[in-house]
Parts: sequence; structure tokens; C-alpha cells
Amino acid sequence: NPQLQLLVALQDMEGMIKEVETQGEELEGMGFSHGGIGELKSAHDALAAKVDPRHMSWYRRLTEKFGHAVVPVVNNLCTGCFANIPAQFISKSNSSKVQKCESCGRILYWP
Repeated sequence: NPQLQLLVALQDMEGMIKEVETQGEELEGMGFSHGGIGELKSAHDALAAKVDPRHMSWYRRLTEKFGHAVVPVVNNLCTGCFANIPAQFISKSNSSKVQKCESCGRILYWP
């Protein structure tokens, strides 16, 4: 699902930006350059513009509430709240949909 892939990439990119912003000086002190934050933010904005506004609104609300809006399903469990994900969620008819956990509401993906 292209929208789901965009949301996963967006969350990863936001994590990278946050890490550079919060640990940049520490990383630089260890000899790592943290230049390019502007390019990373530009790439983030370009990526966010490709996400369906409905999904982006949902993503933002979840991020504010939980920190991570998009979580993997491992062994049929939501890794956000550890609720069991019913087998019908994994069906081919649902593979093209952005799906949420019935328990916590987070966006689910299967790695």
C-alpha cells in the first residue's frame, strides 16, 4: 500500500530529525557531523505532501497521543498495545487498505 509506505517512511524520517535535533551536539562531540538537517526537513515536507490528508490528520493525532502512530504487527499482535489482530485483517482484500488496531487505533503494517 503506497499510503502505508509513505506513513512508515514519514515516521522514520521524523525520528531521524528528532534525534539530530536532540542529540546533535553530543553526536558532533563524538566526531559525527549532523549537517543536512535542512535537506532532511525538506524531504520530510515533500513526503508529507504525498500523504492523503485524511491519513495525515489521523497520523498527526496518533503521533501526539502515542509518539508512534505506525506500528508493525508481529505474531498477530499490535506492537503498540499488544492486542491480538484478527486473521481477517491479514486477508488479501485488506492488503491495499490503511488499517488501524481495533484496540489502540494505531496504524498497522506487516513487516
